[in-house]
Amino acid sequence: MKLFTIDKNEKLIPYKERVFKDSNQEADLEVLLEKNPEYFFEESKVLIIGRQVTTNLNTFIDLLGVDKAGNSVVVELKREKTPRETIAQILEYASFVENLDYFQLNEIYQDYSGEESSLEDYHQQYFKNESNEKVSFNKSVKLVIVAQEISNEIRQTSLFLRKKGIDIYCMEFKYFETKAGEKMISSDFIIGEEEFLRQKIMSASLPKVNEKQFLSYLDKNGLKVFPQLFEFVKQRDLMLRWGSKGFSLNLELDTGFVGLLFGYPPNSVFKQSIYTAFEEINKKVNNPDEVIEFYRTRLENLGYFTNAGSNLKWVIDKSYSDEDVKRFFDTLENIILKIKKKV
Repeated sequence: MKLFTIDKNEKLIPYKERVFKDSNQEADLEVLLEKNPEYFFEESKVLIIGRQVTTNLNTFIDLLGVDKAGNSVVVELKREKTPRETIAQILEYASFVENLDYFQLNEIYQDYSGEESSLEDYHQQYFKNESNEKVSFNKSVKLVIVAQEISNEIRQTSLFLRKKGIDIYCMEFKYFETKAGEKMISSDFIIGEEEFLRQKIMSASLPKVNEKQFLSYLDKNGLKVFPQLFEFVKQRDLMLRWGSKGFSLNLELDTGFVGLLFGYPPNSVFKQSIYTAFEEINKKVNNPDEVIEFYRTRLENLGYFTNAGSNLKWVIDKSYSDEDVKRFFDTLENIILKIKKKV
């Protein structure tokens, strides 16, 4: 890879690739990555909780971190080409980290940071996690090898380990300098973002139900709600998409379809119910927070929708009056109008 700057005369001035070890120690690389945790993964930062962490075998982990989900991240750094024993090193570190409980991770973090705050509290703030659900730390371990050159032996072995279910990544960096002394680092995942890992896994599909089959599953309480819902859909030219158990109700927009709710029969794991589809609105509607808050408030005011994680649900396990059902359809009508105004 070549890197250039562009001068005022639109001339390309090359950055000269350098050997990192010629002018830097491995500790310099540790500091650099320690201060730039977004370097490791594009989708998420890594919270560094320890540096040169001593293991039970009296060896040292270059950097230890945790990701947003609370998984541990073991980072092994090499300022030049990876020697053959690199894999053995990082697997040894992983065997140590895997057995750490939260209290040990918290102790490592507090020793490293010098702070009295807990790892749990700091993690929540660091990743701006506003959920009330607690993170379960160290469910799994990610392994990251960072080097100026990943050898063929390390590539091949790491790829084998990934195929066997070990979450290992290899990242290669290039180090550049200009004549003026400017420095630049670029990086690429060599192992960890292979196409075969991202390809869709195909599976035989369960047969889909239709309206007639769905209605045959309902009890008397469901028969008071869903037939009216299907009539509501037909009158307003909405769209139902059927699955193996239930359906999604969708509103057509110029940019495609947005899901409004999901419906399930009694034989579903969700029981006989209607669930909101806030995630769909969040992805496909302008100013989704305002729309979702409007949707949520209106449904909560009905009195029979309850919390279901980040969504709301109406479990139809008793008889509801005609007025209750009408209020739901009036609310749904208002939601549709609100979304159309935001598109």
